Amino acid sequence: MHALVGARLSAMMFLQFFIWGSWYVTAYLYLGKIGFAGGEIAWTYSVGPIAGIISPFFVGMIADRFFASERVLGVMHLAGGGFMMLAVSLMNEANPATPLMINLALFGYMLCYFPTLALTNSVAMQNMTNSEKQFPLIRVFGTFGWIAAGFVISGGGWDTGIMPFQIAAGASFTMGIYSFFLPHTPPPAAGQKITVRELLGVDALVLLKQPSYLIFMISSFLICIPLAFYYQLATKFITTAGLANPAFKMSFGQLSEVIFMLIMPLFFSKLGVKKMLLVGMLAWVVRYGLFALGANDGVVWMLIGGIVLHGICYDFFFVTGQIYTDNVAPKAIRSQAQGMLVLFTLGLGMLIGAQVAGAVEVFFTTGEGEAAVVNWQQLWTGPAIAAGVIMVLFAVMFRDPPRSGQPDVMEADVARAAALEPNP
Repeated sequence: MHALVGARLSAMMFLQFFIWGSWYVTAYLYLGKIGFAGGEIAWTYSVGPIAGIISPFFVGMIADRFFASERVLGVMHLAGGGFMMLAVSLMNEANPATPLMINLALFGYMLCYFPTLALTNSVAMQNMTNSEKQFPLIRVFGTFGWIAAGFVISGGGWDTGIMPFQIAAGASFTMGIYSFFLPHTPPPAAGQKITVRELLGVDALVLLKQPSYLIFMISSFLICIPLAFYYQLATKFITTAGLANPAFKMSFGQLSEVIFMLIMPLFFSKLGVKKMLLVGMLAWVVRYGLFALGANDGVVWMLIGGIVLHGICYDFFFVTGQIYTDNVAPKAIRSQAQGMLVLFTLGLGMLIGAQVAGAVEVFFTTGEGEAAVVNWQQLWTGPAIAAGVIMVLFAVMFRDPPRSGQPDVMEADVARAAALEPNP
């Protein structure tokens, strides 16, 4: 991969995750100020997963068949910026619209944003010569983007204000324009006849016929249910515990993500796919255990330790999963395959998780309004146990691709999936 191409892809990842990190972490704090209750906040964090269910397959099919991926990426971000500006106009603190109207605007935004998570992966990997070694080094700039967003928000004193949403809108427009200058990534299946199967994303579902990939996908879906607790409640949790500048504190997780992203190629060669995924799952168990143990007394090192573990949680599970998906998917459906991964994880898994997290928060909350008190120890114990059970099931059922001396399972999986592809 040429150095200039790598620099352009790195900037793409930086902007992609700067956008998300600029508003997603602190949204709970501002929306609570303008009248959102716990159940309405749960829907704020559910509209993204719903969008993840609806749009990635379709947009991935467009990128696979009709238009260059970088152009589709640009259009989606420009449209997303428009929806975020609409949401901002409805959030005026002096006279806000109803939570339903604001959530609908955010739903429109997420319909545009969620497909871009898969598209940026596709653009990056299609312009690489070795995704296992090169992708982590490019993807780490997305982490830098998320960290930079936290620094900007907390540095400006905007953790509880509307500015994060305004910054997200501006960054979306910037990313939309920049996308048209990314390396040209033509549709790999251009000119082939389109079928109803492709419109519904069924071609990517063929990967689930591979036992190893099916177990991986089920585990990824299930682990995203406890993941939702972190994104939805961790900022409120550490704020309640007395930690100042929550957006900055939450960025510690991304700082650790940088470290582990950079050393991922070494871990890949030493551990293999299964052990990488298991280490990621174990980190989730430890993280929520630290939150539960440190909740009652506000033990700062436990709370910060749980945040810092985000680097292992995310890199070892999600980035490994993205690379694994790219390896097993035939070239003609890689964008759809990345879209399917988004659908099952950030879509179905996070949707169920957001609703469960909202219900669990209400269950463990006593009192109302400013007098409301959450039993954080009991709240965090649940996702810790859930992540532990999923980890054990995955360890027992997943078959790791052999690394030496045997046929490569991932290559065999690709061959089987390609044989099952419909002829054009």
